[in-house]
Amino acid sequence: MPKDNLVLVRGGGDLATGVVLRLHRSGIGVVVTELPQPLAVRRTVSFAEAVYEGTWEVEGVRARLVEADQLSAALEADEIPVLIDPQANILLSSFLFLVVVDARLTKQPPAPLPIPVPLHIGLGPGFTAGSNCHAVIETRRSHTLGRVIWHGTTQPDSGEPEGDPRRVLRASGDGVLLGVKRIGEHVEEGEVVAVISDQLSVISPLAGVLRGIVHDGLTVKQGMKIGDVDPRNDPSYCYLVSDKALAIGGGVLEAMLSKQEIREKLFGGR
Repeated sequence: MPKDNLVLVRGGGDLATGVVLRLHRSGIGVVVTELPQPLAVRRTVSFAEAVYEGTWEVEGVRARLVEADQLSAALEADEIPVLIDPQANILLSSFLFLVVVDARLTKQPPAPLPIPVPLHIGLGPGFTAGSNCHAVIETRRSHTLGRVIWHGTTQPDSGEPEGDPRRVLRASGDGVLLGVKRIGEHVEEGEVVAVISDQLSVISPLAGVLRGIVHDGLTVKQGMKIGDVDPRNDPSYCYLVSDKALAIGGGVLEAMLSKQEIREKLFGGR
């Protein structure tokens, strides 16, 4: 695969994975960068899980943890290369990326990229099109979800989880987390979902399916989001990328294909 028409997606969480799937299924070569210890909650639908497992499959697409010199082989195998490169310095100094998508969702203005790229797309709050990126994609559930913004920014961060706020599980203290329940399992209100340093319990505030929880062995801080309970109680949802993630992925694809020079590089023409 040519090395001048790749897309770099920074972050491998569930929303980033929706973007990666949209691009990959459209025939576009995608590379993902992650932290040494990713904090993805919806791990079953996050390519970030490849950092822990070596390989990880989401909806029939396989990601593989690689070093920079293994990137081309993974792409040729129709896999998603995942590299531990938090600042993307290794990749951006070694490969010419046509597009960089910042899908880390830090909700803070990003540090400048070490080198300029033809198209820099940011997801959600913290990005301002025309200032610290070329385009921003709306990530908040509303009538504008997934829309491309070429001037200005998205809706501000509400500071609250979408839907029933009780569904979000937060660390009850500082320490090392160990899950008691597994993703896809049913939990009852008041049931222990995880323990922190064998001393503190994380209790489910409602009945439903454990849709996500961070990886065992991570050090967590009090109040940190560590899990998600889905009151719809359907375990199949735990293994499907969300409608929100796919909508955002559609916005990224639209932003890319609306630029003729990007289309020509990707597909050799219109």
